[in-house]
Amino acid sequence: MSKKILIVEDDHNISELLQLYLNNEGYQTVIANDGGEGIDQFRKFQPDLVLLDIMLPVMDGWGVLRTIRQDSKTPVIMLTAKGETSDKVTGLKQGADDYITKPFEMKEVLARIEAVLRRAGEGENGKEKPRRLVFDKLVIDLDSFELVVDGKRVETPPKEMELLYHLASSPNRVYTRNQLLDEVWGFDYFGDSRTVDVHIKRLREKLEGVSDRWSLKTVWGVGYKFEVV
Repeated sequence: MSKKILIVEDDHNISELLQLYLNNEGYQTVIANDGGEGIDQFRKFQPDLVLLDIMLPVMDGWGVLRTIRQDSKTPVIMLTAKGETSDKVTGLKQGADDYITKPFEMKEVLARIEAVLRRAGEGENGKEKPRRLVFDKLVIDLDSFELVVDGKRVETPPKEMELLYHLASSPNRVYTRNQLLDEVWGFDYFGDSRTVDVHIKRLREKLEGVSDRWSLKTVWGVGYKFEVV
């Protein structure tokens, strides 16, 4: 069965262009022209992925994203003219899976959609992988999105949790920034590596000095690893 994509975009030229290309690729699509309609269509259409603009009438993209994330993990790709790193980080912290800045090329949009859907599918089918990792004074529970450090629950944004879980799932393996963008965010090498650095820095603030049996290490000139000794 073909995947369903909801396009929430108030620029008719952009939404119709996206719909044309996505339909040609075999996706089922529905367009919503404002945030309120986006929420309604999300509930009716039950898409496999949402392309979501930020600057929308009625309810902006942040509001739509927060509403979706209240009870759904459906992948969301933010689609917006805003290109500042702070906007990207805001979107990712609020639960977006990817971020594309206008003007964009359809080849890039299609590649990112495929990457995000692939990761979502792997998450559904990867039942053999543990979703709860336990180390000395550290519990990473991806099912409940809980991080317990030295016996205390630490509030952690979803993408930070996913990044830490991904690194800790393969202790001592070194990941490049591009690998982490691809495998955690699904950027498929289109992403900004500074996004990874920002999330690593915030994780370090939560984990530094907790245990001498593991650590979040920088491998200079290469990337990062979760080192276990």
